[in-house]
Amino acid sequence: MDVVTPPRRTDVVIIGAGQAGLSVAWHLRRAGLEPGVDFVLLDRGPDAGGAWQFRWEALRLDDTHKVDDLPGMRRLGLSFADADTERPARDVVRDHYRRYEDELDLRVARPVRVSGVHEHGEGFRVVTDHGEVTTRVVVNASGTWARPFIPYFAGAADFQGVQITTPEYRAAEDFAGERVLVVGGGTSAVGFLRELEGVAGDTIWATRRPVTFEDDPEGPIRAVRAADQAARSGRPLPSIVSGTGLPATPANLAARERGLLVARPMFTAIEPHGVRWEDGSFEAVDAIIWATGFRAELTHLAPLRLREPGGGVWVEDGRAVRYPGLFMAGYGPQASTIGANRAGRAIARQVMAALRSPAFARAEPVGR
Repeated sequence: MDVVTPPRRTDVVIIGAGQAGLSVAWHLRRAGLEPGVDFVLLDRGPDAGGAWQFRWEALRLDDTHKVDDLPGMRRLGLSFADADTERPARDVVRDHYRRYEDELDLRVARPVRVSGVHEHGEGFRVVTDHGEVTTRVVVNASGTWARPFIPYFAGAADFQGVQITTPEYRAAEDFAGERVLVVGGGTSAVGFLRELEGVAGDTIWATRRPVTFEDDPEGPIRAVRAADQAARSGRPLPSIVSGTGLPATPANLAARERGLLVARPMFTAIEPHGVRWEDGSFEAVDAIIWATGFRAELTHLAPLRLREPGGGVWVEDGRAVRYPGLFMAGYGPQASTIGANRAGRAIARQVMAALRSPAFARAEPVGR
């Protein structure tokens, strides 16, 4: 795909064209802003689909948490509810998002990598690998895929086998005949274990917390509430998925019954050829897959010094409290697809209000 070069000036820059960025873009377009002129989407991926385009080939939509439709998607004749579950999930999401972008003429600039966001007069200066963009408002929707989290364990640096994170996983065949330790209690870990069954020599599953397979309608509500409280207090964000439980699908329940999806409590140390369990026993492993979640990708926002003493960013209702013109889409309680979609409208409304405020009136509008 050819690079679409971003304009040098615009009213709103949206960083990221995943579910959160596209949701905000849809609502801004409905509010009367013109894509590519009044607002621009910058996306580092080579194609549409956000982080989904980088997921492993064997992953199917049936194996993930529900993927909600983007706002207005059904009006375009698109929906994940009736999407092909036999195709790789990354291909399905990519194709749906690409059609969505094309139908709405969102003019996404990609691949464009943002390296820094700086204060600039009444707005911001966004530095990219294709030049700089000055803007009055920034909507950060950069997601988490680029920042997989690996917890610290003594001896990890001395491990002689393979260690990879979720974004680095490609196929079960890469671990044929090996003893593989999968660490983490989310759907990615479960997916890896099921794919590795019968291909790897053996699999071991370790999690910090006991895992449950249940369809608890209150689980997502509790998880979103916890993330919102953390964002409002400037603390590091808890995982949304950790509070929702694992899907109680027939395939998952059957795998648990046959002993595949039975997790052990976390080991205490890593040694050159395996791990040491809490009871002192040693287990040899050839590879460790860290499916231990992600952290928000905020490196490019470092020049704004947003970090609070608690380690997080102070965000209320999608707005970075310390910068009136900075909004955080897909952050904290908005990290799920349904959370991002609901927040898109609220953030777009705040963006429009900010553009009309007296403080922004002093900055020269882009116009058409």
